[in-house]
Amino acid sequence: MMVTKRRSLRVAVVGVLGATSLALAGTAMAATPAVHTATVAGARTAAAAKPTITATASVSSVRAWTLFRVTGKTTGIKAASKVTLQQKQHGKWVALPASTPVNSSGSYALRVELGLKGKNELRVVSGSTASPVFDVTVS
Repeated sequence: MMVTKRRSLRVAVVGVLGATSLALAGTAMAATPAVHTATVAGARTAAAAKPTITATASVSSVRAWTLFRVTGKTTGIKAASKVTLQQKQHGKWVALPASTPVNSSGSYALRVELGLKGKNELRVVSGSTASPVFDVTVS
């Protein structure tokens, strides 16, 4: 009988300590995932909202000072933000006097004239976001 009482007492004490440990651990665990989930959700939002710009010229080659269009779409860039055409000159990107605001659907259209003969590397930028480089040959 004495062994049974000791065993019962031991099981009861272990049960109470185990329940207390689980309650404390559960409280700590409940707070941790909420903070972690918010951090992960913030990271996903930032990754999903990475701005992009596309750009397409209406021609692949053109005579000097002849008008052509550059059109494209943006994502993650606010409406009315300015996009600017850049040209690579001597290894550096130079802003050309061709810019326009992005419309509410995220698209834009630029009218462009180039005078630098040969292959012109161009891109469209808004802030630190740039489109892929595209070429227009001027003759």
